[in-house]
Amino acid sequence: MFYRYHETPIGRIFLSGDIGGLQQLLMDTERHSWHIAEDWQLAGKQFDNVCRQLDEYFAGRRQVFELPLAPQGTAFQQSVWKALQKIPYGQTSYYSRLAEQLGKPKAVRAVGTANGANPISVIIPCHRVIGRDGSLTGYAGGLHRKAQLLTLEGASFPEQTRLSL
Repeated sequence: MFYRYHETPIGRIFLSGDIGGLQQLLMDTERHSWHIAEDWQLAGKQFDNVCRQLDEYFAGRRQVFELPLAPQGTAFQQSVWKALQKIPYGQTSYYSRLAEQLGKPKAVRAVGTANGANPISVIIPCHRVIGRDGSLTGYAGGLHRKAQLLTLEGASFPEQTRLSL
């Protein structure tokens, strides 16, 4: 496994993965710890493409990431994370819609839990999931970062939410 830190407009992020792809993109205030095992190596050029595409995204020049991803999770989590990647740039969805798209309309809470366990924030766009009423809902990186990402993408959400952050 390789790891690297990268400075972004939303703060320092932690990247980790192997030859199979990126496994983690974590923010500095996430619930997940930045665990670095003894056998991990500081990345050389392994994440240069990831960092370049992130920089393009934050500069408003990239809407779709083209990267090998290898998030670790259950089959259900994987299905939710794939569904998240289908939410277009600048648009939002909500948990019940995702549950319906997965053919599991009663699994709204499970979808929310899987969304919260997303190990590759930003690239797997869990920030695009908002409340059914349009309100911002929990985000591991903090609601202020979620608002920043949605604003960057030009997504709509209530103005009072923007002002309170």
